Amino acid sequence: MTKHIYIYSPSGAVRDRAAFKRGVARLRALGHEVEIDSAALASHQRFAGDDETRLAAIHRAAASGADVALISRGGYGITRLLDRIRYPALARAIDRGTQFVGMSDFTALQMALLAKTGRTTWAGPALCEGFGAADSTDGADGHGTGSGTGPDEIMEACFDDMLAGRGEGAGWRQLREARGAAGEIASVPFTLKPATLWGGNLAMLCSLVGTPYLPQVAGGVLFVEDVAEHPYRIERMFTQLLHAGVLARQKAIVLGQFTNYQVGPHDRGFKLQSVIEWLRSRLKIPVLTNLPFGHVQTKVLLPVGAPVRLAVDGREAFLLWGHRH
Repeated sequence: MTKHIYIYSPSGAVRDRAAFKRGVARLRALGHEVEIDSAALASHQRFAGDDETRLAAIHRAAASGADVALISRGGYGITRLLDRIRYPALARAIDRGTQFVGMSDFTALQMALLAKTGRTTWAGPALCEGFGAADSTDGADGHGTGSGTGPDEIMEACFDDMLAGRGEGAGWRQLREARGAAGEIASVPFTLKPATLWGGNLAMLCSLVGTPYLPQVAGGVLFVEDVAEHPYRIERMFTQLLHAGVLARQKAIVLGQFTNYQVGPHDRGFKLQSVIEWLRSRLKIPVLTNLPFGHVQTKVLLPVGAPVRLAVDGREAFLLWGHRH
């Protein structure tokens, strides 16, 4: 199943050239035709080129005719471009069959596309952190001193399903929580009627509040993740979405992975679970946990903007969307 994959850099500069090369080599080893944007390795300050360079890269990705437009990495930079992106051109590319895939900073473009055109994109890996993950034969010196396991098998399988249009959903087990605690997982199974799946990186969503680039989704399923954000900052961002009326308009909130943070003695027991319990106390909708998506190797791919069904039975949860070509 050979696919044409276009690699471009709309956000941060690629600093890990080895991961970039590994990712390209991995995709080619899987049988795909990989086209690299002319500015994919550009660098200007912290960005993959100046604003004009990255804007042009997005438009080249849309004009490439590729099956997949895959970002090289996240970082920061897309929000600077949102008012100059040619959204109709990206919509036409999606209608012709190009699947836009990415995460982290890419959330900004996904939300803007959904708000402006209603088109579906995919929350999934970036080239470097996903397909460029080192295995035991890779090392900083290039002589086999690495300790990694390479690209995650579940992520690759989900990516293949997306390419083949045969992915139908994702299932996972929520976090185990103390019985009797506030916000205890409901014991009564439920299935929600089809609702729009949307979301991504929590910080990026908050950065779009009050702009025309945050979709006004009502009755949706909102999924969120983040990295290197202390639980109190996670709660503060949820508070912003709560006071903006975003959370109460949804049918459910699904929490992905929140990683690479550290609590300290000052927190006195305040942790991510504290945020979850607080959030549940403020909402009358389900708040689910442990979706395998975020800044982690093992992650599913999610169709942002597509109708999904959410089903829960105890700790078992499922997002179902059927075939998408």
